[in-house]
Amino acid sequence: QVQLVESGGGLVQPGGSLRLSCTVSGSILSFGRMGWYRQAPGKQRELVVAETNGGRTNYADSVRGRLTISRDNAKNTLYLQMNSLKPEDAAVYYCGSVDAFSNAEYWGQGAQVTVSS
Repeated sequence: QVQLVESGGGLVQPGGSLRLSCTVSGSILSFGRMGWYRQAPGKQRELVVAETNGGRTNYADSVRGRLTISRDNAKNTLYLQMNSLKPEDAAVYYCGSVDAFSNAEYWGQGAQVTVSS
């Protein structure tokens, strides 16, 4: 059973930085697409950034230039570097993936990010 485990959430002041990690129990290369999504209270889950195994990325306009996706294939880990955080970035952040062959979706448990002074 594939598992995605997120870490790195927390409380940060506006303008601060955080880095989220998503470690996969199997091979990260088995996924055709991985990404980060977020859900704020009372809102629907939304795309933050998605990346294909070929390196193509798709960022939400609201985060472009401030949040950056990256990966370490040897560690089977996906990262989200978040800089210049704003109060509106506060949400539960989820790591999501799509299997390259079966198109099955897998999700992490979520990491809370709070941006407040």
